[in-house]
Amino acid sequence: MITTWTYFWWVILPYVAMAIFVIGHIWRWRYDRFGWTSYSTELQERRWLKWGSPLFHYGTFAAIAGHVIGILVPKRWIDAIGIPEHPYHLFAAAAGLLAAALVIAGMVILAARRLFSPRVRATTSPVDWVALILLGISVVLGIVTTAINAPLAHEYRDTISEWFRGLFAGTPDVAVALRAPAIFQIHAIVAWVLFLLWPFTRLVHAWSYPLWYLWRPYVVYRSRRPVRPAEPGTSGRRWRRIGVPY
Repeated sequence: MITTWTYFWWVILPYVAMAIFVIGHIWRWRYDRFGWTSYSTELQERRWLKWGSPLFHYGTFAAIAGHVIGILVPKRWIDAIGIPEHPYHLFAAAAGLLAAALVIAGMVILAARRLFSPRVRATTSPVDWVALILLGISVVLGIVTTAINAPLAHEYRDTISEWFRGLFAGTPDVAVALRAPAIFQIHAIVAWVLFLLWPFTRLVHAWSYPLWYLWRPYVVYRSRRPVRPAEPGTSGRRWRRIGVPY
């Protein structure tokens, strides 16, 4: 049964989140360009960061790739290229759990770093904590949905995936989304709330790719070792008669 609240969660919230996501990034870039940064705290603490950051970021990239393949790519396309359902599902579940484990490990290290390092904690704003908590909830729900999805075969591909692609076509089918298990629905809603807040957090640094490094000029490094000048009579050398080689 489609009620006003279900219509809000599955139609209004996604479109509002997408609009704020786009407009918020444009506003942030125009009026807070100096704040468009990750606010790196490497100078405050490095030991935990060198482990937590790679685990979190590589796990996140893998999770994003899995969502793109599992949600944006229709099931019929996978079937058309001849990938059997069972191997596809086993690979998706294994890869999803591995990516989630990396993200969780990285988040635990980074969160502990912010909690127990006074200098890092001093640079953490309230909105950073909100984004971190929402991200943690989303990741935990993602792990649960991946684990539940193992016995449910392609449950999300026939429900959440169809509804999500319908959003971009302007025809979101709420009834299709409601057929998904409750944990799938909660995971999707939390993700939309995170996207809604994204432009106003340090997560905007995800779009700051240093592509200009590919064509920037080389950086010239000069030696700092003292080199004696070639002119006679300097750098402690004694004067010599004209014609006497050095």
